[in-house]
Amino acid sequence: MKKLELTIPELPYAVEEALNRLRVNIKFCGKNTKIILVTSSIPNEGKSFTSVNLWKMLAEAGFPTVLVDVDLRKSVLQDRHSFDSEDELKGLDYYLSGLAEYQDVLCETNIKNGYIIPCTNVLENPSALLEDARMKELFGQLSENFRYVIVDSPPLNSVADGTQIAALCDGAILVVRSGETSRALIKDSLRQLERANCKLLGTVLNRVETRSPSYKKYYGSYGRYNQEEYYGKKPKRKKWH
Repeated sequence: MKKLELTIPELPYAVEEALNRLRVNIKFCGKNTKIILVTSSIPNEGKSFTSVNLWKMLAEAGFPTVLVDVDLRKSVLQDRHSFDSEDELKGLDYYLSGLAEYQDVLCETNIKNGYIIPCTNVLENPSALLEDARMKELFGQLSENFRYVIVDSPPLNSVADGTQIAALCDGAILVVRSGETSRALIKDSLRQLERANCKLLGTVLNRVETRSPSYKKYYGSYGRYNQEEYYGKKPKRKKWH
């Protein structure tokens, strides 16, 4: 199995405690809730931040947990967390294209009990790949081998990919940006999850105003982008050496 090191910044106390409560609540969702979608209505709401830190906390709590980066159009995990590997990485994009198999894309990380299937190349139109039977087969195999499968998906209201992925998951966490996400968008996201027969496990209210300078500084360190920029740029192929 390939080895992958990633850097995850330490969290301010208040943020860590909030995410820890989320981790505890996930434990009470039942033993059949294994594949968990982490999504949002639009970009820049904090879904990738939430998925990575929830994955890390579940793994460190002793649960074998795998993070699957399914945001094939605009993955941000690699850039944010400085992936470092001595091996040539092949991710979900290779697997769905039939260019790699399960054991080729699953990576053991420097987080104990934490594994990841990364996205190594962003794609302009991955919808056909996400509809392929290999996607369902992959999730089935992961659910057999891990206690939790955390899925970082595209926003529900940007492209149809999120709804396609939701149909394969046991439940979803909807991340909402405080003061930014409209009620209409949230309602539409909930309708999409319902159509996909993916139950809502809960919501995360992100970027809440606080008086703590460290809290504001941490969230301010993440880049700003709008919906058009998020999916409008030409995808770049990443090379591994």
